[in-house]
Amino acid sequence: METVNHTEVDYVHPCYEIDLSFSHALNSLPSVVCILLYIFLASLAVVTVCGNLLIITSVIYFTQLHTPTNSLILSLAVTDLLVGVLVFPFSMAFSLSSCLQYGGLICQVRDIFDVSLSTCSILNLSCIAIDRYYAVCQPLTYTTKMNSRVVVVMILVNWSVSVFIGIGMAIAGLNQEACEESCSMEVLLSSTLGPTFSFYLPALVMLCIYMKIFLVAQRQARTIQNTKKSGVTASKMERKATKTLAIVMGIFLICWTPLFLCITSTPFSSNSVPLPVIETLNWVTLTNSMLNPFIYAFFYSWYRAAFRIIISGKIFQGNFANSKLA
Repeated sequence: METVNHTEVDYVHPCYEIDLSFSHALNSLPSVVCILLYIFLASLAVVTVCGNLLIITSVIYFTQLHTPTNSLILSLAVTDLLVGVLVFPFSMAFSLSSCLQYGGLICQVRDIFDVSLSTCSILNLSCIAIDRYYAVCQPLTYTTKMNSRVVVVMILVNWSVSVFIGIGMAIAGLNQEACEESCSMEVLLSSTLGPTFSFYLPALVMLCIYMKIFLVAQRQARTIQNTKKSGVTASKMERKATKTLAIVMGIFLICWTPLFLCITSTPFSSNSVPLPVIETLNWVTLTNSMLNPFIYAFFYSWYRAAFRIIISGKIFQGNFANSKLA
C-alpha cells in the first residue's frame, strides 16, 4: 500500500541508469540483481494468482462450500487475486523504474489499485474474524446473525469503503504534492486518517476478536476436560487454537505493521525514509495476499480435498460438484 510521496533520491538503481537531467534509461545489460528481482517478484505474483484461483474455483464449484463463511473467503480470494493480477505487475514495473524518482498519473493509478485492494483485503480478514467469533462464541445464534444476506452486505460495504479510501488517499496525495508543505489537512488524511481506517482500526478489531475466541476456546477445552476426565483432547484443542490464532495474527501483523508505522511517522519526522525502503515494505504487505490462501484455506481439510480434485484434473473428467469433501 503505497501512500508516501515520491521524491528524488540518490542511490544506484539495479535496472535503470540516471543521467544529469534525471531522465531514465534502461541499462543495456541489466544487472544480475535486476534480473533476480524480476524473477523473484514474478514468482510471487504467479503463486498469489494460482493460490487464490484454487480457492475461487473450489468455492464456486463445490456445493459443500456454498456457505456464508466461504463467501467471505471467496471475497478475500478475489481481492488477493486482483492484487496479484493488477498491483503486482504495476509494482514490478514502477518499483524497479521511475516511480522511485518521480510520481505521475500512472504511479497514482498504481497507488489507487494498491490502497483499494489492500484495504479490501484487510476488511475481508476482519469480516472473517467476525464470522469466526459468532461461530465459536455464539454458536446458537450463528445461523441467524451470519446468514447469506448479512454476508453479502458485509462484502458490498467492504468493497465500497475500500474504493472510497483508495481514491480519497490518492487525491490527497496529489493535492499534497501540488501545494508542497502547506497542506496540513491532506497530510492528516493521507498519513493519519487513511491508515487508521485502512489498518489500525481493523487490526485492533481483529486482535480483540481473536483474543476473545482464544479465551472461549480455552474455556470449552477445560469443560471437555472436566467432562471426559482426560486432559489429552483438551490439551490438543488448546494447542491447535493457540497455534492457529498465533499464525493468523502473527503473519498479518508482520506483513502490515512496518509499512503503516512508516507511513504514519514519516510526516512527523525530520528525517525522511528512503523510498527504496518504503517500496520494500510495500512488497512485504503484498506478500500477505500470497499467504492468505495458505492461512485461511489450508487449515480446513475440505479445501485440501477440493484442491486435490482440481489439481489432479478430475473436475474435467466428471461432475464432482456434489462430492463430499473431507
